[in-house]
Amino acid sequence: MPDGLSPNPAALVEGTGISVRHGRRTTLRDVDIAVARNEIVTLIGPNGSGKTTLVRALLGLEGLEAGMVRRTPALTIGYVPQILTVDRTLPLDVGRFLQMTGQTDRETQQQILSMVGAPDVISREVRLLSGGELKRVLLARALLRDPDLLVLDEPTANVDVHGQTEFYNLIGRIRDDRGCGILLVSHDLHLVMSATDRVFCLNGHICCSGLPGDVSRDPAYLELFGEAGDAMAVYSHDHDHQHA
Repeated sequence: MPDGLSPNPAALVEGTGISVRHGRRTTLRDVDIAVARNEIVTLIGPNGSGKTTLVRALLGLEGLEAGMVRRTPALTIGYVPQILTVDRTLPLDVGRFLQMTGQTDRETQQQILSMVGAPDVISREVRLLSGGELKRVLLARALLRDPDLLVLDEPTANVDVHGQTEFYNLIGRIRDDRGCGILLVSHDLHLVMSATDRVFCLNGHICCSGLPGDVSRDPAYLELFGEAGDAMAVYSHDHDHQHA
């Protein structure tokens, strides 16, 4: 590890001193982060802040300018993308879509769909699902891999507020029941603060991080959101402040 640091033996995935450059632009600078089993870690930040780049770096899909990433050997990852575009002419039902994970047992598929709150969609075409139904099917597909690490990129995008609350509650139950680590990218700060174990606020670097209660009292966080930041109904994260 850089600077003589020792790896965290409890971490499923750990990045130290991560810096990523795209052309002349430094997308990430000197980021330290780790995700352990049985915890939910959430990345927040404005568009272009480097959240997706950091996830890709941690998963080995992005080259590093500096730093190091360590992943537990034989780590199994389940991934839920922000957007999945399905050809409107493709006759693909949910059961066949789930088979793409290699899990062809219909009973197991149905059990997972029921667990994520979508018990009646297995025979429906993927292209006809609502936004909330599709998110739950994508989550079921990731869980069929029995992942050690579950990665969710904006999992409640295009889902109504009631559905967002239910989805975050579901994620918490999955962590409790399965003991997996969860890395979550979100803009839903008002929900994330009560549904996560640790928060990292990114804007090319780490602005602030820690337990949700600690972050809510951090001067950088208060500068962004004020005293009632964790009760905000709308997440607006624009800042050009400097950090020591």
